[in-house]
Amino acid sequence: MSTPTHGDAAAVPEQPKMSQEEYARSRHAVWLSTDALVTDELGRVLLVKPTYRRQWLLPGGGAEPGEGPGQVFLREVHEEIGLLKTPGRVLAVNWVAPGHPDVAADLPFPGEVRYVLDGGTLTEQEIAALHLPADELHGYEFLDSRAAAERMIPVDAQSMLAALRARLSGTTAHLDGGRHVGPVPPLDLYEVHTRPRKGRDWPWHPDRVPDQLPVPQAWGWLFMPDGRVVVVIDPADPLAMLPGGTVETTDASPEAALVREAAEEAQLTLSLGRIERLGWVHDATGAVYGGIGECARLRLAAPITAVGPSATDPASGRRYARLLATPEQAAALLGWGDQGHRQATQAARLAHEQWNIPLAAPSPITEIPTEGIGR
Repeated sequence: MSTPTHGDAAAVPEQPKMSQEEYARSRHAVWLSTDALVTDELGRVLLVKPTYRRQWLLPGGGAEPGEGPGQVFLREVHEEIGLLKTPGRVLAVNWVAPGHPDVAADLPFPGEVRYVLDGGTLTEQEIAALHLPADELHGYEFLDSRAAAERMIPVDAQSMLAALRARLSGTTAHLDGGRHVGPVPPLDLYEVHTRPRKGRDWPWHPDRVPDQLPVPQAWGWLFMPDGRVVVVIDPADPLAMLPGGTVETTDASPEAALVREAAEEAQLTLSLGRIERLGWVHDATGAVYGGIGECARLRLAAPITAVGPSATDPASGRRYARLLATPEQAAALLGWGDQGHRQATQAARLAHEQWNIPLAAPSPITEIPTEGIGR
């Protein structure tokens, strides 16, 4: 018996020929839109309030014939907020299918590909120059991520949050109906929000704590060998934190408190003799510590010597997520503004000089495996 070869014309049925018009009609025609993720210097998201609907939106809109995503960005950002901005990288792409529950049932809707491009961070001067068309937009506001999501319809909020988290993590989100296609990135998996944090304007002192000031708090920039640091996420309030906490009366020193807290919260092992004091934040009232008055919230740095299996924190009864981020990513997540970025830079330099830990290369935020990391 002979076996047909790949070149045997009888083995491959001839395909019917289509005219160009028939081929064009066979293609799936959909809508295209582009939104801009724009933030202020505190990391809050810019939303605009349309005159024609109740919910708030990211600046942006639908494509006109022949426009690509970048062209839509340029036109819409200029028309809606009066700025000429170069579009940044793609942060999220969301496919919204016909029949999606957040689309009006009486709208003839063929489906839409929605891009979110990075619109960057606006300075105070740029914000002061914003100009909105009165016939289209009532106003604008910069909001933290949770407050912004609450003002948007669900599918728009999902796109905004995925884009913001992708910007923080250095990735791009691929969504279908607002849901991630493929593995869910850690910031989305744990629904991490960002907001400007209390104390961001308190003075930062990269020097020794004065003898007269009590130290009720010790938090640490804790480094893995690749230069990344650990941030922990409390499931009860999913905001990023550095490992650490209150210095208890049973702790021999703030350094000992950090060793204890790092082990309890994140199952990290530190060497007490390798912890360095980075600096301190001046708390004028100590209100959260019972109104003790002026005090120093200490920041330390240390190399991590071991990472154990994930476990429940005995103090809170909750299991914290443990994420690895570059110091700059951690600073953006922490919401401490410029002070946080200065701490991050100082900590990374100290780790490099003191322990020969490299400066972290740009990389996505990842989660420490549940089983920990072997030596």
